[in-house]
Amino acid sequence: MLYKVNMKFRLDEDSLGKVKIPADAYYGAFTGRAIKQYHVTGNKSHENLIKSFVMIKRSAAVANMKTKAIDTKRGKAIVSACDKILSGKYVDQFVVDMINSGAGTAFNMNSNEVIANVALEVLHKKKGQYQFLHPNDHVNMSQSSNDTYPTAMHVAILMNLKDVIPGIDILIKSLTKKAKQFSSFKKIGRTHLMDALPVTLGSEFAAFATSITKARNEIISSQKELQNVALGGTAVGTGANTPKGFRKIVILELGKISKLSLKPEKDMQHSLQSKFAVVNASSALRNLAIEIGKVANDIRLMASGPIAGLAELGIPAVHAGSSIMPGKINPSLAECMNMICFNIIGNDTSVSCAAQSGQFELNVMLPGMLKCMLESTDMLKNFLPIFSANLIDGLTANKEKLRADIENSPVIVTLLTPKIGYLKSAELFKESLKTGKTIRELVVSKKLMSNKEIDSLFG
Repeated sequence: MLYKVNMKFRLDEDSLGKVKIPADAYYGAFTGRAIKQYHVTGNKSHENLIKSFVMIKRSAAVANMKTKAIDTKRGKAIVSACDKILSGKYVDQFVVDMINSGAGTAFNMNSNEVIANVALEVLHKKKGQYQFLHPNDHVNMSQSSNDTYPTAMHVAILMNLKDVIPGIDILIKSLTKKAKQFSSFKKIGRTHLMDALPVTLGSEFAAFATSITKARNEIISSQKELQNVALGGTAVGTGANTPKGFRKIVILELGKISKLSLKPEKDMQHSLQSKFAVVNASSALRNLAIEIGKVANDIRLMASGPIAGLAELGIPAVHAGSSIMPGKINPSLAECMNMICFNIIGNDTSVSCAAQSGQFELNVMLPGMLKCMLESTDMLKNFLPIFSANLIDGLTANKEKLRADIENSPVIVTLLTPKIGYLKSAELFKESLKTGKTIRELVVSKKLMSNKEIDSLFG
């Protein structure tokens, strides 16, 4: 870690000995060691992880006071410190990388140390005077990294999902609006990327909306499991070193301050061993990404052209499409959405591997899992409204091209099969391809059907 010239330092001490810490830092020795060891992503911890941990520490202090495990003076100092941090102060002191030690111990201690040093100032003491209020003995009282980090995971993910759902709803609304707008625009269908029977452009967009709605509902359902939290289980899920009544009080307090419907996980060992709830939510996000990716791909194909592609859709220009080809407009927002979807699918794979890699009483891969979950939800939260407003809402239909494709495609002969038979229809299909004449032209010229009869079948 690089320090500024002439920076002042203090010596902070933990169980391994003394560590040189910047004098104005609110973190301590454990964090000082962790900074050097866990230089991984280059990104500090997510704001919702910080909030979640601070809310947990605040709730624990309240529960410890109510159960007489901690004296009121220290307890109130911890609560006051947490309130200061939740108001936006000292957030820069949470310096541990998003991917850090197994079970997130480094981040838990970063939180304990910052809160302890802020609380010491509340008590009119100096940073590092832990004999008056200690990161482990007081801030971490009745807790372990093994139950605080899993709980913070659930809380942080739930907070992020709160912001994602409105973005999904906006996309569904935009797709539904286009479905109505395009409801009368008939177009050639495609199966195997080959011409198929006609559909409407509106029905395609309605199907998009249905897919996204189903994926949304699965994400909503996944939140139920995330509401069950591990807090109070401490090291191995037995609740060791917690006072009587602590678990009920601490989770109740955490639910109040987070404004989330949280409940104690009935099987505390399960809550430390298994990451089912997180995997369940991750897979729901992956399924959403799969469906949105399909939508983005289809829009890119339908907008391809304007001459040599399908050219069924017009896309709004958000910026110049090429640095060398003037006038070129690319489906840039759809491409960006595809990349987001790929990353979400990759994140889900990481979450799955991490969840499977727990041993016995604890899964230690939590920081990596949470980094993936928050990254996926952040991308969706940030980009879905842009994708909806600046791409979906601005799509236009090339009605003439849609109609011409139906008239020119030999596959339309399928609609005539009940009238003229399969074999005759196959002959007409081949003749159309060979001569360049439309099915309509061939059928009328051979007096198999009239234009009026064909119109009634073609719609």
